[in-house]
Parts: sequence; structure tokens; C-alpha cells
Amino acid sequence: MAFYKPPFRKTVSASRHRPQLIVFGRYPRVGTTKTRLIPLLGPAGAAALQKWITEQTVAKAVESSKSNNARLTFCHDGGDRRQMLHWLGTGTIKYVPQTCGDLGRRMFQAMQAAFGQGARRVVLVGTDIPGITVDILNSAFDQLHQKDLVLGPSTDGGYWLVGMSRLEDIFSGIAWSQPDVRHRTLALASRKGMTFALLDPLSDLDTPDDLAREMGSRSWPTPYLSVVIPALNEELQIAGAISAAESVDAEIIVSDGGSADRTLEIARSMGTRTISGRKGRAVQQNRGAGIAMGQVLLFLHADTRLPADYIDHVFETLMDRRTVLGAFRFATDMDTPAMRWITFWANQRSEHLQLPYGDQGLFLRRTDFSEIGGFPDVPIAEDLYLARHLRRNGRIALARANAITSGRRWQRLGPLRTTIVNTIIAACCLAGASPSRLASLYKLPPVRTLDE
Repeated sequence: MAFYKPPFRKTVSASRHRPQLIVFGRYPRVGTTKTRLIPLLGPAGAAALQKWITEQTVAKAVESSKSNNARLTFCHDGGDRRQMLHWLGTGTIKYVPQTCGDLGRRMFQAMQAAFGQGARRVVLVGTDIPGITVDILNSAFDQLHQKDLVLGPSTDGGYWLVGMSRLEDIFSGIAWSQPDVRHRTLALASRKGMTFALLDPLSDLDTPDDLAREMGSRSWPTPYLSVVIPALNEELQIAGAISAAESVDAEIIVSDGGSADRTLEIARSMGTRTISGRKGRAVQQNRGAGIAMGQVLLFLHADTRLPADYIDHVFETLMDRRTVLGAFRFATDMDTPAMRWITFWANQRSEHLQLPYGDQGLFLRRTDFSEIGGFPDVPIAEDLYLARHLRRNGRIALARANAITSGRRWQRLGPLRTTIVNTIIAACCLAGASPSRLASLYKLPPVRTLDE
């Protein structure tokens, strides 16, 4: 009689000894990432570059891990598991925070954990190398069939990849900011009797010279963000909107609809880009977006003031790959019981129905804006139509900060009437009513000018 051997034993053993690929990187933060590139790109622009390089590295690591049947781990500095999942997704990636200590200690402990899980070949790669390929990662795993150690040399004297088939501490005592890092690491490995192989040298991307070399004739898009302000006779408000939006990471564009007052004069005196043409908030915003250079577009009403750290909130909101449109929380400069009630329900609508209004400062990636063709050319409720369209492609998120809108409309029409009008317009537009028939509901009495 034949003896039955459980088939799972071999499978469990093979699974236990699967190789492991570790991506060693950080969660992008404005102002703390790629700091040597901040003078050139701005704090958010530098963080956006690091985000892009990391995403490219992870995509190649995913492909390589499939080719080598390797476990894939992202060891991250900063961010929590929820943020990492929202940024890079679930898939087959395991997210593990980096431990404490210098770079060498953190790398050793990450590799030690991998060997402790049964891996016999472990490769760790950084996220600062735009030239890395799937073939290079595969070659590192192949070298470890014969060698104890493999290094990917960087042109600055360090290395961008380290792989081991035998765990040894070759990181202690290394001065990581010095140009002899690779030389000292190999000396330690030799003293421990490790055989090693070197991959082809590649370059880090840390400085403006690195960026010029790696990007070639292309250039990294700057500024990070373009603020587009549609305006029509807003001389009383435009300076405040511009001042609140000023940032090294942003350009400001005032798209005028034929103002008869000093709106354009004030905007130009403040160094703002201007463009003029047919009036209408939708068409004006599209016109401003047409000359924008930022990776992200933020559409701002002239009577709305952005929070002081609005760039940070925009960047963090759009770190979630699922988010196709962001907005700030609604608030006004009127502190009355009626306005507090209106503010509460406006934020409930924005968050749970995913229908923010334009006076909350709508922002999105320029690629997403172009993909849907911009705002529809309607005389009213262009913000609702945009949100409804984008909601089909992803989620709409609120930033954790308030944009402060002037209470002038509620003061002139009254809180109850204004709320009723806004609700009627929103409901009718979403039900398919013609925007042209609803436009008259939104008209205000003439506004005072500075000369009055």
C-alpha cells in the first residue's frame, strides 16, 4: 500500500524561503523631502518629484517581484499604513515602518527581518534612482545565486541597492554622508569573508545638476500649483484673494471677464498673471487653466481666502491616488447662529454627498481636468457639473482646513433666501434642468466700487 505524503509540505517550504525585495523610501512631505531641490522646484514641487520617482521605483519593483516570486515590502519613513495604502495601493505590497537609528541600522534591521521570515535572497533598493529598471533588479537576484553580496554603485561613491544571500552587518560604523561609503562597505564585507558582485553604476537624483542630467531636454513642471481666480468687477476683493494665495509653489492667474473697475490694475500691480475675455465663471476658469503651468489647478473665487498652509493641504489630499477632486471645508466671515447652521450642513453635503461648491476652492490634477475637458460652458452651477462628472472617475475629498468665503451674498439676500436659492439651483441642475433657466436666480444687486 502506497504511503500518502501531504502535498502542502513542499509548498509551505518553498513559500517560506521566497526571496524578498525591499523598497526603502519615505512618505512625501512638503518642505522635508528633496530639500536640496527646494530652491529650484519649491517645497511642494520637490516633494512631487520624490513622489513620482518613488512611484516609478515601486512599479518596477512590483514587476520584478512577480518575475522572482519574491515578497515585496515597502519600508517607509513617515506616513502610516493608511496613508501608504491610499498612496500606493494594496496589491501585494506589505508596508512596514522603518526602525530608529542611522541609515545603516535601519537597512540592516529591514534585511534582518526578511531573513528572519525565511528568505534566502534579500534585495533592498532605494527610491532616488530614476535609471533603475526591472532587468537590473532581476540581475541583482540572479547574482545572489552565486554571491553573498551584491551592490548597485552610485556615481557619488555610495550605492543605491544592496542584496545579500547571507546576512552580515556591513553597515555599522559607516559615515553615510561621505564619498567613500561603498569602499568602506566592501572592506567590511571582505573582512567578513563575503563574496560580492557589482551592478552597473547609476546616479542619484538629489541636486539641480542631477535633475538636469536625468531629465535631459525635458524639465520638471513648475510651479507645483496654479491658482485660477475668475473675476468680474472685484476690486474690493481681488487683493485679499491674491495675498492669501501667494506661495513659492504657486502661480496666480486672474481670469477677467471684462471688469469696468480696477480689478485688472490691482492684480497686475501685485505681479499676478492676467488674461481677459468673455465673461462667465466656467469659461473664465477654463481660459485661466489654458495658460496655467502647474501640475495642480486650484479654482478660487475672488471673495474666498485660502488658509495659510493651503499648499500642504492640497498636496496631502491628492496623495490619495483615488482622489480626483479636492476642496477645502466651507466657512464664512459671518459668525451668526444662522451661518453656523449653514456652514455645518454645507460641509455635510460636501463630505457625504461629495458635492463641494466652487466657493470652497476646488483643486485637482491638471491631467484629470484635461481628461474631462474642463468646466462645462454653462452660465451657472459649473462647479456642481464638474464634481458630478469627476465623481464617476474617483472620490472627492475635503482637505482638513477651511477656506473663508465672504458673507456678502448672505448679507445682501439674507441667509434663508440664499440657502433656498442655492438648494433649488443644485437640485434642479442635478435633476437635469437647463442651467440657463436657473441663472436669473443667482443674480445679485450691483456691488459698490472703490470710487463710490
